[in-house]
Amino acid sequence: MDTEVVIIGGGPSGLLLSQLLNRNGIATVILERSSRAHVLSRIRAGIIEWGAVETFREAGAGARMDREGIPHNGCVLSHDALAVRIDFEELTGRKVMVYGQTEITADLYAAQDAIGTPIFHDVDDVVIEDVLTSRPAVSFTVDGERRRLECAFVAGCDGFHGVSRQVIPAEKRREFERIYPFGWLGLLAHTPPVHEELIYAGSERGFALASMRSQTLSRYYIQVPLADRPDDWSDAAFWEELKRRLPAAAAQQLVTGPSIEKSIAPLRSFVSEPLRYGRLFLVGDAAHIVPPTGAKGLNLAVSDVFYLAEALVPALKHQASAGIDGYSARALARIWNAMRFSWQMTLMLHRFDGEDSFAAAMRKATFMHLQRSETARRDLAENYIGLPY
Repeated sequence: MDTEVVIIGGGPSGLLLSQLLNRNGIATVILERSSRAHVLSRIRAGIIEWGAVETFREAGAGARMDREGIPHNGCVLSHDALAVRIDFEELTGRKVMVYGQTEITADLYAAQDAIGTPIFHDVDDVVIEDVLTSRPAVSFTVDGERRRLECAFVAGCDGFHGVSRQVIPAEKRREFERIYPFGWLGLLAHTPPVHEELIYAGSERGFALASMRSQTLSRYYIQVPLADRPDDWSDAAFWEELKRRLPAAAAQQLVTGPSIEKSIAPLRSFVSEPLRYGRLFLVGDAAHIVPPTGAKGLNLAVSDVFYLAEALVPALKHQASAGIDGYSARALARIWNAMRFSWQMTLMLHRFDGEDSFAAAMRKATFMHLQRSETARRDLAENYIGLPY
């Protein structure tokens, strides 16, 4: 073999899987279709479950996160004049970490460079071959040269639009999807956060989220129609609409400034089963997409990586197959729990075009229930901080 595991995709899930395997003496090669600069320029999630925090530490890539990340003990949910704080630490004994996915990716690249893992960027025409045999292979083009790697296993960490999932024949795949009729317009700005914790705000005008990357870098979102484009929204228009949707006290304290980055993310729920086909395994967005409402996208990818690393190490070290045989079912159980939570959060916080008065009344009733019921708050907190691996 040329290597033990070929990992397709050089984002955080592929890098983390390689890091965990390398630290267990398993050789990997990473193939990434974009440049490293492009990978590191992606603005993504910033809420890290505590299980993921511990996984990054275990991987030897958590030192800067521990220095610069911001632990959060709770968050605020509001609906017009109603507001409720979900105290993660009081309700579950755990918390989450605010630390940007871009920073996580940079930390993992540094850790992989220190190990010396081969990482090929700007890779084209990836073809995954012979995954139903004991010697799968991946062929690809890099720097104008066609290359081929034989390996023991292939990990597809190449996202929703990658090649890995398509290797599984359509008749062997079962896909579940829900497309939401709106997107999130996000704005990043060098301004202090409006609140020390995240604010998830539902209103009759639509959803808004007040988030952060640091004490001087804020990330805000508002729900917009899918037909909108970032250029349709000036900074001034964004800030004004955000103020209308945030709780009044937060809106009064909001510090505005010029945007660094502005983009619209469509919302969808998607799961493809199974996550294993022969010696090919799907990880992260290659297999599932969740709405960002529950902060589960990156965190689900980390749990996939955790399960797959636990399966591959004994398979390669001791020829033990139980882990790889059970990987798909084990990962999917957690995926569907997170999918349910993200779906419920999305319904609770967003206004849907054409909805009737009953839907709005149910959102209000849900918030009132959260205010009154510690059990309801605990259930939300347990799911938000992340179910156990």
